[in-house]
Order: sequence, then C-alpha cells, then structure tokens
Amino acid sequence: MQRSPIQHCRQCGASVTYRLPDDGDTKPRAICTVCHTVHYENPLNVVGTVPVWGETGEQVLLCLRNIEPRKGKWTLPAGFMELGETTAEGAHRETIEEAGAQIELGELFTLMNVARVGQLHMYYRARLLSDHFDPGFETIEARLFTEDQIPWDEIAFRTVRETLECYFADRRRGRFGFHTIDIA
Repeated sequence: MQRSPIQHCRQCGASVTYRLPDDGDTKPRAICTVCHTVHYENPLNVVGTVPVWGETGEQVLLCLRNIEPRKGKWTLPAGFMELGETTAEGAHRETIEEAGAQIELGELFTLMNVARVGQLHMYYRARLLSDHFDPGFETIEARLFTEDQIPWDEIAFRTVRETLECYFADRRRGRFGFHTIDIA
C-alpha cells in the first residue's frame, strides 16, 4: 500500500522513527523519538448508499462527480466516514450531501476491502422517498438510471461498479444478500 509515512508525533510534534514497538507488536510503527507515543495507521472507511426508486427498485440514483478524483464520472453517493458517526449515519449524511436525496436507509449491502489504498468501502441499500434531488457542490448532477441506462464505461470507481452489479443481480434473483468483496 502506498501512503505517505508519518513524520511528526501528533502528541508533541517531535520527529518519529519507524521501528518495532517494545510491547511485542510485530509491525513497524511510527514511534515518537521524544514522548515515545506509538502511532497506528489504520484504513479509511468509505460509506454510501444504493438509493433506489420505483415499486421494485428498478432505478438507481447516481451522482456525476464535480471533484477529483474521477471528476466527470458517475458514482453512488458515498464518501469518507466522519469521527463520531456510525457507518449508517455516515452513509445517510453522504447521500444528503452529494445527491440532496431523502432516503429510508436499509441494510448493509456490500463491504469491500481495498487494501492497496488502505480503504474499506461499505454501501447500504436505501429507498428513495422522493424523486426530487438537490445535489451539493461535489455533484454536477444526480439522476435516476435503470440497469440498461447506466453509463457503465463512465463509472468512477470499481467499488461502485461491483456494488451496482451485485444490486442488479440480486434484483433479478428476487432476493438481496450481503456481499463481501476484495478489490485487488
């Protein structure tokens, strides 16, 4: 995984060195050279929804990104989880922020490990309460798509594509499951 190494202690600001901690840990950690605080680097959590419209959920809401990365590509409403919120609260917040959509949140649908970038992506199924959207600054446009209308070649992220593929496959089967996927 490529990530910029920690250079300074978050406690006292002194420089850190990467070494094995004295507590028996088996991974090199950023350890402060002055106050000896051990800094752990953990994955970032991305949370979002698969918002659907229609009696049988035949349409999915996608957002056209107005920010990098992948500006101008389509995505499900999602983003980084904030401190102090649950995964469900974060998914709901992101749907409002990015799409301006009102939803009823359903169950967790996909969980994807994206280890190469240190991320965990979680998408909840959601039922749209209205087909009126008021996208925020991160979104150029929010629009409903049936499966055959989705611009598959313009999907921003593999996690979004995988989630959409799982959604439509489950919809065809007539039952929805929980999907865990490792993204290489």
